[in-house]
Amino acid sequence: MTFSIVARDPETDAVGVAVQSKFVAVGSVVPFASADAGAIATQSLANVAYGSDGLDLLRAGHSADEVVAELTNTDDEAPQRQVGVVGQDGSVAAFTGAECVDHASDRQGDHYTAQGNILANRATVDAMADTFEDTDGGLPERLLAALHAGNDAGGDQRGEQGAALYVAKPGGGYDGGNDRWIDVRVDDHDHPIDELERVFHIYDITLLERVAPTEYRELAGDTAESVLAALSGLGFYDGAPGRAFGDAERDALAAFQAVNNFENHDLAALEDALARGWADAAGEGEDRLVNAIWQGISRLDRT
Repeated sequence: MTFSIVARDPETDAVGVAVQSKFVAVGSVVPFASADAGAIATQSLANVAYGSDGLDLLRAGHSADEVVAELTNTDDEAPQRQVGVVGQDGSVAAFTGAECVDHASDRQGDHYTAQGNILANRATVDAMADTFEDTDGGLPERLLAALHAGNDAGGDQRGEQGAALYVAKPGGGYDGGNDRWIDVRVDDHDHPIDELERVFHIYDITLLERVAPTEYRELAGDTAESVLAALSGLGFYDGAPGRAFGDAERDALAAFQAVNNFENHDLAALEDALARGWADAAGEGEDRLVNAIWQGISRLDRT
């Protein structure tokens, strides 16, 4: 009852999995990734040992095909399993057991494999694959776009519940202490992929680093007034929202920055992001402020 995509970005050595299922906390079961090995999705009648054992095999130098063969040849319940594997060596493979519930299938391309079971149709897998291939941007954006496309094409026969995005990158973890670059989950939600993307945007602003802007815009005019109205509604600004953004207004933005742990970007970069992203941002109040910041920083490369 799951569809997923496993992929690698050869430019950054990031490897990861995006998954959605009518299954609570699917992120605790399906995705496995390690920057020194690759990434694996285990689903259908999931065998979580496929994750750790498969990564060990990749780490030892086995190709994705060899890993799939080793995992399934020694598993009496392999006909009910589904697994996708992408190695840091660029190898890709998947297995869909003959007893997986229809529709069940998989598809591979350069540096990715898409797979699903108990799907509405084959179009779900093809939409994931085609969208991943056609989408520009970083690995997380491409994985999320693939999930949306699979869901829109039919998705899980039984509906929606949980979703997860897990990406490992060398030194990508908090303060460089491990490889856990992106780790966000939605355990139970009516629209888990939408919620996953919302949570990822907050995670991105808070924890992922971007190159500094080469030019900074200041808030002014209608945009400044709208931003200040939002900050005022949240209790960060006491004055009457106007069309100028001076020291008092920047103090309000700094207070918002501190409460939301957005110190990964300096205050000038946040102001620049709001100036650039406000017009394209959705929502009201804090949701719009956060979305505008994400829209504004998205033009900058991640480091």
